[in-house]
Amino acid sequence: MSSLVIYFSRSGENYFGGELKNIEKGNTEVIAEYIQEFTSADLFKVESEVDYPEDYMKCIDVAKKELEDDARPEIKESLDDISDYETIYIGFPNWWGTLPMPMWTQLEKLDFTGKTVKPFVTHEGSGFGKSLNDLDRLCSGAEIKKGISIPGANVYEAKDKVNLWIND
Repeated sequence: MSSLVIYFSRSGENYFGGELKNIEKGNTEVIAEYIQEFTSADLFKVESEVDYPEDYMKCIDVAKKELEDDARPEIKESLDDISDYETIYIGFPNWWGTLPMPMWTQLEKLDFTGKTVKPFVTHEGSGFGKSLNDLDRLCSGAEIKKGISIPGANVYEAKDKVNLWIND
């Protein structure tokens, strides 16, 4: 059995290290690629059908409204079956204390019974927020292992930390 990384990440204007700046690759995607490098896991990037605004402040307003509305945004591509995988790494930025709503759209479609889930989050000070409780519901039947929380400003210095977590 192999591993899979399901993640959501956003490039462009982001809050990064205490300031707004443009990044070419989303912070969560950097961590997802480290995991793939260390485990040979397959990658599945969850992407909203409608792109989020490039402007960070507008993006977080949209994200907040989706959360308040308990929305399930359409996604560009859907993963329907994870039966070939034993370990599922689930990664996301902390948006308003939990997973971005496109992750809810994707994760609710999957059967996690008997799977091992290892969550990872990127953030700028809020850690996992309440997302671990939400993952308990979204990944019903899975054994959820200790997650790793990495400040977005530190993703490029976190490779060794990610490797230690994977092997923990």
